[in-house]
Amino acid sequence: MSKVQPVSVSPFSAVLDGERDAIYAELMSRGPAHPVATMAGVNGWLITGHEEARALLSDPRLVKGGWRNGPYADKLPEDLARGLYSHMLNLNGADHIRLRKLVTTVFTRRRVERLTPRIQEMTDELLSAFDGAESVDLMSALAYPLPIGVISELLGVPEGSREDFRRWTAQIIAPGICTYEEYEDVLHAMLAFARDLVASKRSAPRDDLLSALIAARDGEERLSEDELTSMIFLLVIAGHETTVNLIGNGVYALLRNPDQLALLRDDPALLEPAIEELLRYDGPVQTTLSYVAAEPIEVGDVTINAGKSVVVALQAANRDPVHFPEADQLDLTRLGAVHTAFGHGVHYCVGAPLARVEARIAIDALLDRFPGLRLDADPRTLTRNASMIMNGLSALPVRLR
Repeated sequence: MSKVQPVSVSPFSAVLDGERDAIYAELMSRGPAHPVATMAGVNGWLITGHEEARALLSDPRLVKGGWRNGPYADKLPEDLARGLYSHMLNLNGADHIRLRKLVTTVFTRRRVERLTPRIQEMTDELLSAFDGAESVDLMSALAYPLPIGVISELLGVPEGSREDFRRWTAQIIAPGICTYEEYEDVLHAMLAFARDLVASKRSAPRDDLLSALIAARDGEERLSEDELTSMIFLLVIAGHETTVNLIGNGVYALLRNPDQLALLRDDPALLEPAIEELLRYDGPVQTTLSYVAAEPIEVGDVTINAGKSVVVALQAANRDPVHFPEADQLDLTRLGAVHTAFGHGVHYCVGAPLARVEARIAIDALLDRFPGLRLDADPRTLTRNASMIMNGLSALPVRLR
């Protein structure tokens, strides 16, 4: 068996532009599996190869630990962990199937399509606020407010609560980077909000996703209180942060590759496949949530022992040169290459269609309205947010005209 060197520089704390991809490239050159300190300091394994990532994400020997699967679950008060970690990304087998079936009965493509005109309207309102401005930070002016507005309308969240989400998510996606005390405080705030929101929708149902989730049934099955608050937690974090980074990273990639931007401007019909290449090239998510090996698993020359934590580096898998020719090049005409930006297997992201619609509308409207759009900063000065899950820019200064 080969001796595997631990990760010397963590991609999770890498913030300089290009640094994270360079670390993942170095890891992939060593092999597909690497010992690493995962979320909240748990020692486990990081998987980087594309073939290995897809295989493991379909492997029944990789399992979830239920509400105990979340960061710091062994330290958090049990009611807090249960109230936010009892979602379908932490469940296996029949429990996962039951929750996913209940959620997909109401989180339908038809609901997303019905929301599309409102997404366009919200995008146009945000872009209209740029009138008279020469430059803006696109993250704070578009990439953040659009997804939080969409997920808030989808769930029926009062507008006054939306700024709290931005503050909470910054801590929630960074366990082990923020302190444990900061993390627990934010979870308490999030759970209190989620419980209040469920109570308000139960007493006065509206035409929104949360009211539909409360009413959803499959025979005698329905979502428990912990499952409802955990679903709010999951949708806010996954549905918000993922789309924020998809929009920000996507626009940044186009501005850094003017030849590809020109292709898109010349052929707007290219936008839909372009979204897939942008997801592959600089996806919004670094890693999956953690899994546990239920029995020993061979990955390359490595044996991952039973009981060990495993996370899959989706960002690395999407730059695997074995699977993607010229993987470090953005190519909007790339065909036939299947990315893992939204995961793979039974835990594939249920909100992927909504994220794609939001990104398509936002990028299309932005490029149409501002034909002179360009970066307003040296790329070497731009940074990524330190995170063990997400991959996104701290800011994206652009000149509009």
